[in-house]
Amino acid sequence: MTGETNLDELIRSLSAELVEGLFVFVTIPTGRRTENLKPRMVFEEAQGTTLIMLKSEAESHSLSYEFPCRMITLNIHSSLEAVGFIARIASELAKYDMGVNPVSGFFHDHLFVPDGREHQAMDILQKLASSDTIPEGHVRL
Repeated sequence: MTGETNLDELIRSLSAELVEGLFVFVTIPTGRRTENLKPRMVFEEAQGTTLIMLKSEAESHSLSYEFPCRMITLNIHSSLEAVGFIARIASELAKYDMGVNPVSGFFHDHLFVPDGREHQAMDILQKLASSDTIPEGHVRL
């Protein structure tokens, strides 16, 4: 089950959904048990395990956290081999001085944007999807 790889088609078909909840990034020591936690993402790094989880859950487990953010799911099945999709989105958000932490799942990409800027991010994504312009240096396939 492969996803879309064509950048033009990915941008043109872009639709986004704001996911309910306020998320945070947490790090715990490698090997620490997480069975009582329900993170949206777990990633093992050399320095520890990164979790993306609801802020309320982090607080209820007395976990330190950073970057309160909102999650936006991109509702197009992009290929894990797609070139430039997330870069294009991140570049567009950067024009508005907005950082983004993207995470790719098997079926969808998810954007974690600063809390309070989620509606602006949704507007930017909608404008990007309705734009017929291709950035300088890119070729329409």
